[in-house]
Amino acid sequence: MEIGVRILLAFLVPQVACVGGQKEGGREDCVPGFQVKHYQVAYSGPFQKGQTILQVEFDDCAGNKDVEFKVSDPSFVVDRNLNLVPQREVLLSRPVLVIHGFSAHADDMAQVEVTGLPGHPPRTLRGILSVGQKLPHRSKRSLLVPPVIITENQRAPFPKVIGRSHVISVEKPGNHIFKLTGPGADQDPKGLFTIDIQTGDVSVSRSLDREDMDSYQLEVSTTDFDGNLVEGPALLMITVIDQNDNRPIFKETRYTGEVLEGSPYGTTVMTMTASDADDPATDNAALRYSIVRQSPDKPSPNMFYIDEERGDIVTHISPTSLDRETLPTTTYELEIVAKDMSGREVGLTGTATATITITDKNDHAPEFTHPLFEAYVFEGSTGVVVNLTVDDRDDPATGAWRATYSIISGDSTQSFEIQTNPDNNEGMLSVVKPLDYEATAFHSLLIKVENEDPLVPDVGYSLSSTATVHVTVQDINEGPVFFPDPLVVTRMENIPVGSFVASLNATDPDILQIQSVRYAVLRDPAGWLSVNPVKGTVNTSASLDRESPYVHDNKYTAHFIATDNGFPPATGTGTLIIYLEDFNDNAPYVVPSVARVCEDAHDMNVAIVGGWDKDLPPNAAPFKIELGKQPGLDKTWRVTRVNSTHSQIMLLHSLKKANYQLPLLITDSGVPPLSNNTEVKVQVCVCKKNKMLCSSAHSHRASLRVLLATLLLLVPLCL
Repeated sequence: MEIGVRILLAFLVPQVACVGGQKEGGREDCVPGFQVKHYQVAYSGPFQKGQTILQVEFDDCAGNKDVEFKVSDPSFVVDRNLNLVPQREVLLSRPVLVIHGFSAHADDMAQVEVTGLPGHPPRTLRGILSVGQKLPHRSKRSLLVPPVIITENQRAPFPKVIGRSHVISVEKPGNHIFKLTGPGADQDPKGLFTIDIQTGDVSVSRSLDREDMDSYQLEVSTTDFDGNLVEGPALLMITVIDQNDNRPIFKETRYTGEVLEGSPYGTTVMTMTASDADDPATDNAALRYSIVRQSPDKPSPNMFYIDEERGDIVTHISPTSLDRETLPTTTYELEIVAKDMSGREVGLTGTATATITITDKNDHAPEFTHPLFEAYVFEGSTGVVVNLTVDDRDDPATGAWRATYSIISGDSTQSFEIQTNPDNNEGMLSVVKPLDYEATAFHSLLIKVENEDPLVPDVGYSLSSTATVHVTVQDINEGPVFFPDPLVVTRMENIPVGSFVASLNATDPDILQIQSVRYAVLRDPAGWLSVNPVKGTVNTSASLDRESPYVHDNKYTAHFIATDNGFPPATGTGTLIIYLEDFNDNAPYVVPSVARVCEDAHDMNVAIVGGWDKDLPPNAAPFKIELGKQPGLDKTWRVTRVNSTHSQIMLLHSLKKANYQLPLLITDSGVPPLSNNTEVKVQVCVCKKNKMLCSSAHSHRASLRVLLATLLLLVPLCL
């Protein structure tokens, strides 16, 4: 037991002593490092993320500033409150956790024994050193495996010894050999580390790269020559120390930014940052930024400044000097250097380019190139009459340059419109309503120009931002104008040929000229009209017929042309619409021309007929339909009125199946009335089982029920 305690102290005291000389200004009775070096935790299930497992006691005797901890199992960390907590859910931890605590004033290690793990016997430092154990074969032997620190990028020759494991015993060591296991030994990357089976010397077989792996956790044990475990396994922690072997790298080789002209001194333009693969806890990855070149270097070679730590690029020029319109260029190129080792001379560097564009603000008002513009336009025409030009010193690609125009005065009739030509920023003045020379021969417009974007507060629009446009209207020979157009009159159809219909009225707009007007027919579909070429009176040249196919909705339309004697002659067209009143000039007739009845007077012996007239009421219905004047018809047939347009024909007694021509007389209600003698073919049919068998050239059989229903439906429609 005493031997075990001495061995434990022999292992721990040198670690305390190694930092004891560094303690300056600390308490005289303070021992830097872990105040408790052995902890025990009972395993009762998976460790949850963020769960506090225990609190370690560590004091570097200088306030514990900048103390860092590393745990042999990367699933665990020691937080700022010295609590050991999992970074994720840990289903099954290692039986022993080694905590490495270090700062500028202390460097020490402690272990945490996790007991109760399923299927794992306890493997603590106390157990490894046989402290308090009763086993005879382990009471006088202990396996001591101190941690190893190695610098990356070591040079040949290899293999190179980096540490040694020891078996401490008060007796002569027995027969045993050392064994090294874990990632880097017998697991990938295999063969990186080896151990001398006799001496316990641990060697590295090739150069290490911290950026690939910054630490290795191996296990050292001793076995007899038969392979039986004698001591261990014990944890061997190999830490790879960083070298400055990586240059700072910018994510991109070229960066772009922009700053508004006139921006205040110190305005942030952009931020450029680089990354360094070296250890961020060392100066190997501590970057400093600088501007080594500005192109062009006018008006100052130091127009921009970069924060050496953050990489923020800011303006280093006064707002008045940062004037886009006076600078030699609107684009500046900066070469940025990032250097590690906190910018010291030995640091490695990386470069990138920053392109900064000075963007425009609307600090220049647009100005017309001339105070007066003139335009000439023919009366009656439309379109662009003049282009107004302006100057603007702002950026043509922005709303600070693009112009908008407006008519301030002189357009009371809203005959003009002005738009911006997107290609050259000119104002296109157009006539949108035809101008009349006889009404106004001269127009004076006041035009204003502005920018799409508002001007900055200290800049305003001047008198040069307005211009006058004189528009002179030129006279042309205009065609005569009909009034009214269309001209609508009402006339009775069938009036005598040569009757007066209407008087056309076309006037010449050129009132300042003495011109005559002549009339002619342009389109007369039925050929019913003629016109006096001088007076413009329209007369009938044929009878007007309301029932003509050229009449639609009782209206007949004709077109006329009026021509002046100007040079060249000008014409105008007008429309005449004649509303035709109806005259009783069409006799009515009976429809349909064929009717059917049954031969048996007791069956369906009634047929419905109606009257039809091309004329309009009151020259049409009501109709009177009666039997013709032949004697004896009333013995067999009877005609009775159903409504104003229809009557029924009834068979009074049975007749032989045959076709009979029944004379009828139909009369309309016109004044005077017109009558028409007509014949209806009545088919007397044999009616059996709701079928009608008639004498006809074709075999057509109609259902009695359908025929009856049809006749009954016709009756109310005609009432």
